Amino acid sequence: MKQLRRPPPYCQGFTDRHGKVRWYLRKPGVPRAALPGLPWSPEFMAAYEEALEGSAPQVRAKKVKPGSVDALVASYYQTADFAGLRSSTKTTYRGIIERFRTEHGDKRVAKMETKHVRAIIGAKAETPTAANNLLRMIHLLMRHAVELGWRRDDPTQGVRKIKVRSSGFATWEEEHIETFLATHKPGTRAHLAFMLLLYTGQRRSDVVRLGRQHVREGVLTITQQKTGTTVHLPVLRPLCEAIDATPRDNLTFLTTAQGKPFSPAGFTNWFRDVTTEAGLPKGLSPHGLRKATARRLAEHGRSTNEIMAVLGHAALAEAARYTAAADRKRLATEGMKALEEKETRTNIVKPGPKV
Repeated sequence: MKQLRRPPPYCQGFTDRHGKVRWYLRKPGVPRAALPGLPWSPEFMAAYEEALEGSAPQVRAKKVKPGSVDALVASYYQTADFAGLRSSTKTTYRGIIERFRTEHGDKRVAKMETKHVRAIIGAKAETPTAANNLLRMIHLLMRHAVELGWRRDDPTQGVRKIKVRSSGFATWEEEHIETFLATHKPGTRAHLAFMLLLYTGQRRSDVVRLGRQHVREGVLTITQQKTGTTVHLPVLRPLCEAIDATPRDNLTFLTTAQGKPFSPAGFTNWFRDVTTEAGLPKGLSPHGLRKATARRLAEHGRSTNEIMAVLGHAALAEAARYTAAADRKRLATEGMKALEEKETRTNIVKPGPKV
C-alpha cells in the first residue's frame, strides 16, 4: 500500500458531509485558516505561507513567556534576515524551527548551554543531515538572541556537526537512463520530465516552472529560483522532440494529473513513483539527473567553466568535482591500457636462431 506524504506542520484535513476533503491550518493561539487544494500543491503552500505570516503577531500576543524560545522564534520571524528569504526557504526553515519550538518553546533562552545543544543534536545522530540542519537553525536563533541582548554568547559554538557518510544525491548512470527511457516513451509526462531534467541540468524548482515562454529561437533562458543566476541553454534535438510531443495548452511544460503546475515537493514525489515504475533502484532523484548532466559534460571533455555555465554554479569547486572525476577515469583507463600494451610486448615470443 502506498504511503501518503505527511502534510505541513499544523495542517489538518477532514471529509465533509458532501464527501469533499477540506484542509485547515490549526495552530495554537491562531484563528483557524482554510487552505485550498491539496497539501504541497502551489495554491495550498501559498495560502499556508500567508496564514503563517499573518499568525506571528497573534502568537506573540498570547501567552508567550518573555525570554522563552517561543518568544525568540516569534521575534526571529519578524527579522529582515527571515523576511528576505525565498518562500521555499522560509517553509524549510519553519518546518525545522517549529519542531524545535514544540519541544523546547517554554524554556528560557538564557538558560541554554552548550551541553544542552550537544544533547539535542546527539539525540538525532541517526539522521545526521537532519541533525546538522537543526544545529544551523538553533545557531540562527541564538545569534538573534545575542542581537536582542538576551544572551552574551552563542551556545552552539563548539558543537560539532555530525559527520555525514554520503556523497549526496546518487548520480544517474547510463544504464539507469536507458532503463527509464525504455519504460517511459515519448509523449508521456514522465518522458518529458526526464528530458527536461537531463537536457537542461536544472534543479526541480526551475524545471517545474519551465514553459514555451522560456524558449526563443532555440535557446531556453531561465533565472534560477535558488541563486538568481540566469542561464541560456540551446534546446538540443532530443529535448526539442520531447517538447513537440507535448500539448500546447498549459503555461508550464509539466503539469499534474489535474492540469495544474507541480510544486517542487509534489514533483519529486511523482517522479519517484515513475522511477519505481521503470524498475530502477531507490535513491535516484531529479537532482541526480542534474549530476548526470554534469557527469556527461565532464566525460566529453568540457571545461569547468562550461559546466558552470550550464548548471548555473556560482563556485568553481562545485563544477570542478565532476571534471576531476572524469579526468581520473580517463587517466586510469589510459594508464591501464599502457600497462596492457607493455605486458603484450614483453610476452612476445621471439623466434630462436636458425640451425
